Amino acid sequence: MLTTAILSMAFLQAQDFRGPDTSPMDMAYYPDNYAHDRKTDEAVLIRVIYSRPQKKDREIFGKVVPYNKVWRTGANENTEIKLYRDAVIDGKKLSAGTYALFTIPGEKEWTIIFNADLDYWGSYSYQSAHDVLQTKVPVKALSDSLEYFSIGFEKNGSSGAIMKLGWDNTMIEVPFIF
Repeated sequence: MLTTAILSMAFLQAQDFRGPDTSPMDMAYYPDNYAHDRKTDEAVLIRVIYSRPQKKDREIFGKVVPYNKVWRTGANENTEIKLYRDAVIDGKKLSAGTYALFTIPGEKEWTIIFNADLDYWGSYSYQSAHDVLQTKVPVKALSDSLEYFSIGFEKNGSSGAIMKLGWDNTMIEVPFIF
């Protein structure tokens, strides 16, 4: 009887866990030393923590994600970017540190926002007074649709990286110089 009681309590506690998120959390690194095809011990310069919403046969930009409004750049909590070294973006210095990454999607260009406020759900508490840096980047069309919102990096010259954000048929690129 004691064994049955213990097993019943364990089963009841297991039911307290919530199921998996519909927009799972992910991380992107530059350089991505965790990728299976990389054999390097280069120091990580950037880490992005974000949630990955799905397209699910919806029109994304201009509908699900409105144009000309601040977006959390993903789903759930606002996206967080950590720079391990100072960087230059569009000729402007961004000091090493952790920032919220917001965007304002547009049809032809996006505003990229690095903001000092962290740990917020969505962009509901966004305050432009806490912006550390803003820049604009052009929109590029993708030939194949991306089901999940995605962030990745590629090397750009000897001292730079390009952060790529893509979803549906849209991609933007944000260049960093270290």
